[in-house]
Amino acid sequence: MSSKSRRLDSVCVYCASSDAADPDFLAAAKALGARLAGDGIRLVYGGGGVGLMGACAAAAHEAGGQVLGVIPQFLTSHERPLKSIPTVVVKSMHERKMRMFEEADAFAVLPGGIGTLEEVIELLSWRRLGLHAKPIVFLNAKGFWEPLFELFDHILAQNLVPPPFRETWGAVERVEEIVPMLRTMPTSLFIPPPGVEKIT
Repeated sequence: MSSKSRRLDSVCVYCASSDAADPDFLAAAKALGARLAGDGIRLVYGGGGVGLMGACAAAAHEAGGQVLGVIPQFLTSHERPLKSIPTVVVKSMHERKMRMFEEADAFAVLPGGIGTLEEVIELLSWRRLGLHAKPIVFLNAKGFWEPLFELFDHILAQNLVPPPFRETWGAVERVEEIVPMLRTMPTSLFIPPPGVEKIT
């Protein structure tokens, strides 16, 4: 483990696609997009122009940052990609998630629904299996992710995952804390099983 600051060229942001989200969450998404642009970090996101996704991407673009959207064809009419932002259209959700993973050095998880939850659980599962060591940070605004963290604690207490699992992700309450934590989180906590190659 190391606390040495790492270079971040791209950060993938997982978040809600709902326009009905809490205005404070939408504001946080905008603030993160602007922050990434200001730090010269490319935003990788789910390609939609709605909800927190659209707010984050539009803010990053307006601040002069690089942005890459990745969206499956069947969602283009529903999530309405922003025409001003480069967007890769793929065939499936699986292809979308893998492309977003490959394009990112780290992951920020904002409040989101079942899709966001599915994405981050898969990401944590891969980390648990030693398939990658990319940092993952939750924005726990207004305690949004506390129920999930309680579930993680329950799983740990039942000895269903080893104690180092707790160090595979971090949580902050303010947008300005996300990038600094991503830069300094420990890595390489798990050793892949024999014959398993890391995802790069």
